[in-house]
Amino acid sequence: MRLPIFVSLVYLFLYLPIIVLVIFSFNSGDSYSWSGFTLQWYRELFQTKEIWSALINSLIVGGSAVILSVALSVFMIWGLHQKLTAQKINYLISLFYITMIVPDIVIATSLLVFFYFFHVSFSLATLIVGHTILGLGFAVPIIYSRYKELDKRVVEASLDLGASDLQTFFYVIVPFLYPALLSSALTVFIVSLDDFLISFFCAGASSQTLSLYIFAVIRQGLSPILNALSTLILVGSSLLVFIFTFLKLKSSSRKL
Repeated sequence: MRLPIFVSLVYLFLYLPIIVLVIFSFNSGDSYSWSGFTLQWYRELFQTKEIWSALINSLIVGGSAVILSVALSVFMIWGLHQKLTAQKINYLISLFYITMIVPDIVIATSLLVFFYFFHVSFSLATLIVGHTILGLGFAVPIIYSRYKELDKRVVEASLDLGASDLQTFFYVIVPFLYPALLSSALTVFIVSLDDFLISFFCAGASSQTLSLYIFAVIRQGLSPILNALSTLILVGSSLLVFIFTFLKLKSSSRKL
């Protein structure tokens, strides 16, 4: 009986700040004492042009990082299997786990030094590069773990029946990787939307993302609009996590 109570208290401790944030996003007062229910902050949120500009930048960066990370991961894994042995491939793939182990501040500083060394101007392009490098650390392991389950006899049968390497890739390999592609795409997008350090180090003056906007507003003081914004981000992120979990469960059921 004690264990369920203890676990419940732990979850309450973890999620209580989020619950408070959501509740006060509907508070009519601008202080953290309940004054009444209102949708004022949501209306102001949708009328603030700076937020929409930052959101568009975040969606552009996140979408570009997803496309580049997933595409580079698939082509790299497929290309390596054409040239190298499984042992060498496993060694190379393990290098991408470094992105998840190394702190973001190290990656952000490395990118900053790299761009300075080659005299690259900071813009959305440098931000996309940084988020793509971050995304590869998640996309490559997910896609590779799925690719290892591919029955090589199916690929050989496709080639024996007259299909070219390119046709085999698009009509056999890509459909098989579909669950992993969606899972990795959702993961990279969530990581990109959540990232602050790489955005802070690699963004230009005119390429403010949502995380940078929130940081700038907080430095001037807490705003109830941030509660509304955070609530909407929470809802959107929860939907993405739900889709990601559904795809993982669907993929696991197929294995069984």
